[in-house]
Amino acid sequence: MTLYVRALVAFGACLPPAAASVACQSLVSLRLTEATVTAAESVGAGNFTPPGGRQPIRDLPALCRVALTLTPSKDSEIKVEVWMPAAGWNQKLQSVGNGGWSGAINYGGLVSAVRRGYASASTDTGHTGGSAEFAFGHPEKLIDFGYRSEHEMTVKAKAVLAAFYGNGPKLSYWNGCSSGGKQGLKEAQQYPDDYDGIIAGAPANNWVALLSSDMMNSVALLKNSASRIPPAKLATLHKASIEACDALDGLKDGLINDPTRCHFDPAVLLCKESDTETCLTAAQVSAAQAVYGPFVSPATRKEIYPGLQPGSEPGWVAFAGNDPFPISNDYFRFVVHKNPNWDFRTFDTDQDVALAEKLDHDNVLKAVDPNLRKFISHGGKLILYHGWSDNLISPLNSINYFHTVVSKLGGLEKTGASVRLFMAPGMGHCAGGEGPNAFDMIPPLEEWVEQGKAPDRVIASHGRGGQVDRTRPLCPYPQVAKYKGSGSMDDAVNFVCAQP
Repeated sequence: MTLYVRALVAFGACLPPAAASVACQSLVSLRLTEATVTAAESVGAGNFTPPGGRQPIRDLPALCRVALTLTPSKDSEIKVEVWMPAAGWNQKLQSVGNGGWSGAINYGGLVSAVRRGYASASTDTGHTGGSAEFAFGHPEKLIDFGYRSEHEMTVKAKAVLAAFYGNGPKLSYWNGCSSGGKQGLKEAQQYPDDYDGIIAGAPANNWVALLSSDMMNSVALLKNSASRIPPAKLATLHKASIEACDALDGLKDGLINDPTRCHFDPAVLLCKESDTETCLTAAQVSAAQAVYGPFVSPATRKEIYPGLQPGSEPGWVAFAGNDPFPISNDYFRFVVHKNPNWDFRTFDTDQDVALAEKLDHDNVLKAVDPNLRKFISHGGKLILYHGWSDNLISPLNSINYFHTVVSKLGGLEKTGASVRLFMAPGMGHCAGGEGPNAFDMIPPLEEWVEQGKAPDRVIASHGRGGQVDRTRPLCPYPQVAKYKGSGSMDDAVNFVCAQP
């Protein structure tokens, strides 16, 4: 870069829009280690249409969009996009996570972050598409997916920000759910200096056990055609679990506040005469019991992974369709057995899980380390959240991980100063569900990191027909929302966070 261009880039944040546009375009010449800037363009306000989209995204501010290809190994080809507001930057970075096998830039996350004034970054984790076929014969690409792409993206994004604005971000945040939650935890565990605050929703952090459990669910429901539970019967099962457990918290509100207190047995629905939509056959009862879990090794009788909870039944269609759950099926086909023709019906609970654990002995795919002291030592804050009705990742997994962190850090009080978990009754996987499932964790995380104010409650809402019909506080685990005894049960103001 010439001296003139360096100066232009350095002072880009202070220039009027026309000059800032020149500074953005000049970033194509930026030199970075093991990375190439493939595009740098100035995007006018409301003038960006994502790939495959039909129309521009409204209310999107003017920004500088930089695309990079990262090559930390000879077999790496990690795509990254960095978006930087042309004006009004809040001097912070918010990186956004992925879902599933994560083969795409998260444009929705980028848009949301930039609208708030953040610069933002997203990666395709080193491959294209939602299948794990990329990992077949490419161990370096599996490492890119496992953790390297997120860290390398973070380092390069901060360098791009420094070049464009003249200084890097004062604070950096991570925001992700599911695989994105796992990515956030991996950052805190393995690269503790990358971020100041992390939001990790429904984290798929115990990857091997999770996908083993998901495969077991598919086997339980599909290996024997008689075991499959069709959607109408899942609705019957859901209704029965709610009726059995709804009132355990003293409220009849259509939600199971704490499913761990619910001991619902699907055998109560066993068909007494003919098979109808209002009952379950013996094979279907056995399949439902297996999904509720826990998933246990037949040989050792040790728990491999906790089961799904009462209230999650409508989402079991992910396992009860015509084919096995694709994320777990791909894992065993392409990563564990390295055989695209592997048949899920041959899944062996002990041997296949043991093989999977052996292959991931160095935790390429897992993010289960409870030692967060290095992340916490520089003021790092972590917010975990999970829906109790999650149909893909057991909510007990987040609780179990939280307990290991509490044990490692020396108790709940010490842990709560830097790490908090929020459980959402009636919420599905990362969103949706019958309970209040819309909430914003960014402001409470900002207040915690920047002002030292720990989140004591987060208000969540439920909508119907475009209108909010219920609000409820989410509470720091192990606290739960308790009704004060008067006022509407649909208004969060009438609830307090208290010990169960």
